[in-house]
This record gives sequence, C-alpha cells and structure tokens, in this order.
Amino acid sequence: MATTKTKQTSENVTNVLDDLAIATDFLLSAKAAVRNYAVAITETATPEVRKILKNQLETAIDTHEKIAQYMIDNEMYHAYDLKEQIDHDMEKADKALELAKG
Repeated sequence: MATTKTKQTSENVTNVLDDLAIATDFLLSAKAAVRNYAVAITETATPEVRKILKNQLETAIDTHEKIAQYMIDNEMYHAYDLKEQIDHDMEKADKALELAKG
C-alpha cells in the first residue's frame, strides 16, 4: 500500500512540476514576443506593417497577462512577493531533486 501511495504522490509532484514548466515556458515566450514585436515596430518604415505588428503586440501583451494571471491564481507565480517566490522556487527545486533521486 505504501508503494502505491508513494507512486501517486510522485506522479502528483511530477504533474505539478510539468504544469509549472509548461506555464513558465509559455510566460517567457509571451514576454519574448512582446519584446520582439516592440523592436520590430521601431524597425519598420511601412505604416501597414507597423499596424499589423502593433496588433500582434497587443495580442502578445494580452497573452502574457492571461498566463501570468493563471499562474498567480494557481500559486505558480508570486509576482508581488519576492520572498514568497524564492521560497516557492526552492520548494519546487527540492521536489525535483527528490524525484531525480528516485
């Protein structure tokens, strides 16, 4: 029975870490898109292209906001409390190390 419980707990931790990794990767990608579109807007000389890039920039900003809020709501991201974020990161790192030890 203990083996089953350990396996379930290990699977839950893995799922949480997987969700966190996916959400973090998505957040970072959205942030990079915002930067890239902003730079592209400053580099283009065509009003039509600039308009398209501005629309894409707005979409990237909205996407970043949504994923950040999802992460905040699910206690994956503590944007307003650095100490809490560091504690959270350390806890997840410890869990990852536990899983690696197997």
